[in-house]
Amino acid sequence: MNDDLCFWPATRLRAAIGRRELSPVELLQAVLQRAERLHERLNCFITLCHDEALRDARAAESAVMRGEPLGLLHGIPYACKDLVNTRGVRTTLGSRLYAAHIPDHDAVAVQRLRAQGAILIGKTTTSEFGAKCLTDAPLFGRTPNAWNPQHTSGGSSGGAAVAVASGIAPIGVATDGGGSTRIPAACNGVVGLKQSIGVVPHSQVLDVFGNLTYVTPMSRTVADTALMLQAMAGEDACDPWSAGVRPADYLAAAAALPDLRGKRVLFALAPAGRPIAADVRACFLRAIGRLQDLGAELVEMPTDGWDIEPLWRTINHTVWRARFVSLTEANPGELSPSLIRQLELANRYSAVDYQSANFERTRLFRRVQGLLAAHDFIVVPTLSRTAPSIEQDLFDPLEIDGGSHAEMRPNWFPWTMPFNLTGHPAITLPCGFGADGLPVGVQLVGRLRGEAELLQASALFERASDLLGRWPNLETS
Repeated sequence: MNDDLCFWPATRLRAAIGRRELSPVELLQAVLQRAERLHERLNCFITLCHDEALRDARAAESAVMRGEPLGLLHGIPYACKDLVNTRGVRTTLGSRLYAAHIPDHDAVAVQRLRAQGAILIGKTTTSEFGAKCLTDAPLFGRTPNAWNPQHTSGGSSGGAAVAVASGIAPIGVATDGGGSTRIPAACNGVVGLKQSIGVVPHSQVLDVFGNLTYVTPMSRTVADTALMLQAMAGEDACDPWSAGVRPADYLAAAAALPDLRGKRVLFALAPAGRPIAADVRACFLRAIGRLQDLGAELVEMPTDGWDIEPLWRTINHTVWRARFVSLTEANPGELSPSLIRQLELANRYSAVDYQSANFERTRLFRRVQGLLAAHDFIVVPTLSRTAPSIEQDLFDPLEIDGGSHAEMRPNWFPWTMPFNLTGHPAITLPCGFGADGLPVGVQLVGRLRGEAELLQASALFERASDLLGRWPNLETS
């Protein structure tokens, strides 16, 4: 076993493979052995692709030995959330109804990763249809936090976050419709980017014009996120929001900025009336102190008018009802109780409610555009507290510093949903640990299609935070 290899960043693996210092087959075997050893504890994969991955690793090794041109991710293993289509590999959407579903084509993002030489090792767990901020489903059960099995991994991309945090895969593909990349990334202490709308084309979304969901990178370092985005970004005819997208050199950008002098950064702790845990507050204040030490000018952002969850829910739940209500009627008792309850809540929305919410979405977009016209970034806590108990359910009260809050979404992740609605890029980065020893994340938001600048600032913050050597202790007997 070579567990040290499993924690190398993708950028280092890429260089070693290119110099013929590391065999893609050796790397794959190390990753799969670790996955098999930790699977029972972590429950982060629905499917592992042993044979297919080994075949691809052998082909990748042969290409290196023949001196062929190598893609950006040649020979690099990756995990993929089980909502994202993978040709010839079971894709269940976390649902019993799709337990045997095998797509005959890749999602555009997966197609691009394959073209750059990345090797799929397996499909990671998700809540059913990605419909909540926790990772559990009738098909496979619960996925615990990589740092402490008594706590949730977050969701809905919990499996991808756990696989990356635990050293099973250096990079992972996730999705984000209200925070589903950034929530589990923050819970498990990894980097989660929700890029601008259209930068990575979304080939599976049904309403592409009203879309608020994203196929996203997940990694342990900002540079690895930049590398993934380099491979995944660019226009495609399937997605009108991708029109005109020309990927920048994101990897170079992530290493280029010496400091943050001249950058103006808006910051806020919590939307007006919403809670924040004392340990998260302390980590956040240290985080903005680091930004200030790097030369940024900090400006406090007004916190009124950010109660976005009702707007997000009106749009999102009506979309879910249109997608899933016929499934629930045809398959009573087969879907997750929390999904059924959310569909029932959507009964109260009319077509006028839905269109009015889209008017409000436009106003929110223009508000954020105005804020970022005068400032370079917005920085906020990713979550209001560290990962709750593994037994937490979406409709359970949320405990924060001894207080009980009836609604989970607006009280745990109030700052993730706004930027799904507006389309601006938002990235969560580890910024410390809570009193319970679990990771705490900070979220930076950038200008529309300003991924290069956002990755620059994020890489600087990452270096200043000095947290890259600390990962979950998963040693087994």
